[in-house]
Amino acid sequence: MTSEEKLLKKFLTYLQVERGLSENTRQAYERDLRQLRIYLKERGTDLLACEGNDLFLFLLLCKENGKSPRTIARCNATIRGFFAFLLDEGLRQDNPTTYLVTPKLNQQLPKVLSEVTLDKLLKSEEESDLSLRNLALLEVLYSCGLRVSELIGLHLSDVSLDVGYVRCIGKGNKERIVPLGEQAIQVLERYLSGSRKRLCGKKTTDILFLNAHGRALTRQGVVYILKRWGKEHNLEQSISPHMFRHSFATHLLDHGADLRSVQEMLGHADIATTQIYTHLTRRRLLDVFQKAHPRADFKLKE
Repeated sequence: MTSEEKLLKKFLTYLQVERGLSENTRQAYERDLRQLRIYLKERGTDLLACEGNDLFLFLLLCKENGKSPRTIARCNATIRGFFAFLLDEGLRQDNPTTYLVTPKLNQQLPKVLSEVTLDKLLKSEEESDLSLRNLALLEVLYSCGLRVSELIGLHLSDVSLDVGYVRCIGKGNKERIVPLGEQAIQVLERYLSGSRKRLCGKKTTDILFLNAHGRALTRQGVVYILKRWGKEHNLEQSISPHMFRHSFATHLLDHGADLRSVQEMLGHADIATTQIYTHLTRRRLLDVFQKAHPRADFKLKE
């Protein structure tokens, strides 16, 4: 193992143990750093000897290659974190990222399903085991605003139907408790009392949502389920797991929930992340006002 490989391994261990980052985030950091290594090698330098200009040109190349501003910003964050780590460990005497600039992101408002659309989606005329599982899955997504990784990681012991809550492990391995709505509880009771037992068969597993073979669902499996479910319910737009999370937050705020509570239920470390939903709610209210009020002769500002 080369010295640079050892550095990367040490940094990735630090991300896991000390910063508690998720596996997906660590993999993204590793990809960024490996691409940087290749670039620096072509320039005749390496991670321990490169200068700020080398890093700036690398980010510029990413932009020229069509990388999105968000991807470049993440790559910038990766590089900053890595060289700060080297400085703290005494492996470099300087920090070449001091003057790197993060590109501005064109923040897009999250895509939200209307309450009418969700009422349509959260119904099923079929009573098959898979249909009931899918309905229970959608109810939990909307009722709790979970990320798809949190959903597929749920165990039977994480759900309390008597008290009405779900316990999940979010980003940074942080645990949180989210209330479970009455309709979600009813569908889950039906799923657990019959469908899940039949899907599980003779297997022994504590995973809540199972596929047709009695194994845990994957991210791809959930995405496929939602796309097919949307088509079966004659929905024109394609739906994704995160749209249910966005809808959960937006509808809570629409009905008077306070921002701090929504932040806690979503598992956001920074309330600034949650504030995008207040912007969305404000735009929707202004849009309704503009369309309905006889003297609303102004235009919405972006």
